[in-house]
Amino acid sequence: MIYPAPQPVPEIEMKAPFIEKAGVRLIVRREDLNHPHISGNKYWKLKYNLLEADKLGHHTVLTFGGAFSNHIAATAAACKTVGLKSIGVIRGEDADLSNPTLAQAVKNGMVLHRISRTKYREKELPSFADEMRTLFGDFFLIPEGGTNHLAIQGASEMVNRIDTPYDYLALPVGTGGTMAGCIDCLKGKRQILGFAALKGNFLTEEIIALQRQHSLSAFGNWDMINNYHFGGYGKVKDDLIVFVKAFEDEFAIPLEPVYTGKMMFGLLEMIKNAYFRKGSVIYTIHTGGLQGRAGFRRILA
Repeated sequence: MIYPAPQPVPEIEMKAPFIEKAGVRLIVRREDLNHPHISGNKYWKLKYNLLEADKLGHHTVLTFGGAFSNHIAATAAACKTVGLKSIGVIRGEDADLSNPTLAQAVKNGMVLHRISRTKYREKELPSFADEMRTLFGDFFLIPEGGTNHLAIQGASEMVNRIDTPYDYLALPVGTGGTMAGCIDCLKGKRQILGFAALKGNFLTEEIIALQRQHSLSAFGNWDMINNYHFGGYGKVKDDLIVFVKAFEDEFAIPLEPVYTGKMMFGLLEMIKNAYFRKGSVIYTIHTGGLQGRAGFRRILA
């Protein structure tokens, strides 16, 4: 199996009076452009998972996600690209299979299996995997969000490709795999800021747990920013939608309101509030997920 090579991605330096006033530079790495169908951090999180599936002789991948999951969309596209079959276990028996995310996953060959939210909470139990194998036969299992040691390896590779000098690295955080890969890659150098897309302060512990689980060095050069979740995962507020539209009008960089929109809202507010020392270079990764805009089409129009 040959995993597709990433396309070159541009680095965009954002220019605005408030950035100049703060005395910092802000650079956006457009990883959303690294592949036409997989894209963003998902391209990197899936890379070594699919290579491992092929190495072990698997022909089918099974994974998990919600009705508008970027991970489900990317896994379906990636498996189609490399010639693997895919199964998506979807949270919620009432999930609309005709929504843009799931409909595209089906077009890409993914078999969808809806389960109750109660049953979904059992997905990490060995008995659940056995049940799925009874239903579907043998498969290579990728956890929700794609986060495992192979995903961390891919995220680390993504960061290692950055040549531009910077002081801060900023990115949105969902399951923590990409953040863990960034920390592992930088080995204590520079400062990493993760912007939590989920409500609550648990993601810090999730990152630490990933480091322990996968025997990663516990570097301390990172912080989790928990102030910009806007109510929790997949939830938005009017001021976030207004920001996303204004940002796109001013900088011509598309965002979505689940991950990248929240990160950029928080990052620009922190710049305005003089969080960063003068002379700092802030480098942020656009992690993609733009397919998720379809679920917000009405309010983003």
